[in-house]
Amino acid sequence: MDQHFIVMMIPHHDGAIAMADLALTRAKRPEIRALAGSIKASQTEENAQMRAWYRAWFGGNVPTWGGAMGHGGGMAGMGMGGTGTDIAWLKNAPDFDRAFIEQMIPHHRMGVMMASMAQTGSQHPELLALQQAMVKVQSAEIAQMAGWYRRWYGTP
Repeated sequence: MDQHFIVMMIPHHDGAIAMADLALTRAKRPEIRALAGSIKASQTEENAQMRAWYRAWFGGNVPTWGGAMGHGGGMAGMGMGGTGTDIAWLKNAPDFDRAFIEQMIPHHRMGVMMASMAQTGSQHPELLALQQAMVKVQSAEIAQMAGWYRRWYGTP
């Protein structure tokens, strides 16, 4: 379970990092840029940690994943963890801030689901702690983005 989780979560994080990179240059609202900076920093650090654990626990580097998650080993543009995120579309969205929230909330929901499900079979306490932290942080970020969306756009 831990090996599978790492192989799946790293490209999922790569998708959020790619979205965050866009937000750092395209977002108009400082709140979005600040959140993007936080997402990029935390998920880049988590990916580095998971790669190190993978090498220590399973030997070798994390293989690239091109299966059901829709990632061609990294950023293929489409299919961020099954959320349908399209980086090219997001890059050209007329209202980037709104589009970012509309894409990042379902992306984070998928991440929360993945980390929640993996906890039941996790064999390594340090990975279990990371999974729990992912659920907590990303759930809080979802709530924050949902609040912004309601406040800025008047709809849930």
